[in-house]
Amino acid sequence: MVLERNKSVMFLILAGIQILTLVGCSSMSVRTDFDHDYDFSSYQTYRWATVKELNPNDALQRNPLVGNRVKASVDRVLQAKGFKLMETGEVDFVVVVHAGVQEKMEVTDWGTSYYGQGWYNPWWGPYGGHTDVSYYKEGTLVIDIVNAKKMKLTWRGLGTTTVKDYKDSQKMEADIEKAVNKILASFPPGVTK
Repeated sequence: MVLERNKSVMFLILAGIQILTLVGCSSMSVRTDFDHDYDFSSYQTYRWATVKELNPNDALQRNPLVGNRVKASVDRVLQAKGFKLMETGEVDFVVVVHAGVQEKMEVTDWGTSYYGQGWYNPWWGPYGGHTDVSYYKEGTLVIDIVNAKKMKLTWRGLGTTTVKDYKDSQKMEADIEKAVNKILASFPPGVTK
C-alpha cells in the first residue's frame, strides 16, 4: 500500500515537472507561404502600408505603441538583410503588419490513465481523476510583403503564440524582436542576402 502511494506521488511530481517544462518552453509557431513564381531578387526597396491600406479594427491599429514596436523591429530585420526603407518615391514592395487575438480554452483531463493503462487512485475519488479547464489568449502576428507595382501579396509570415501580460516594456520589445526575427527568417525565399 505504501509502495502504491509512493508511485502515485512520484507520478504526480513527474507530471507537474513535465507541465512546467512545457509551459516554460512554449514558443511561437511560425508559418510562411509565398508566390513560387515570383523572383524575389528584384526586391531592394520598401515602404510601409499607408493608413488607408490598413484595417482600422486590427489589433496593432488599436494599440499603436505595440504597432510601432513591431514596425521598428521589422525595419531592423529588413535593413539588416540589405533592404532600404523609402519614405517617398517608387519602391519594390510594401510591408503590411497586422495582428489578431483570440481567447482559447485548454482542457486537461487528469483521468484514470497511467501511461495508457487504467488504474485506480483512492486519493482522487472513486471515479479517477478530474478535469481542469483554463482560458488564455492566443495572438497571431502577420507580416505581409506586397508587390508595390501590382499590389499583389507575394510573401506572408505568421507567428502564433500565447499572449503575455507585460509589466516591463523592455521585455515586450525583446520578445517582439525575437518574434519578428523568427517570422522573417525565411524572407526572401530562395535569395541569399
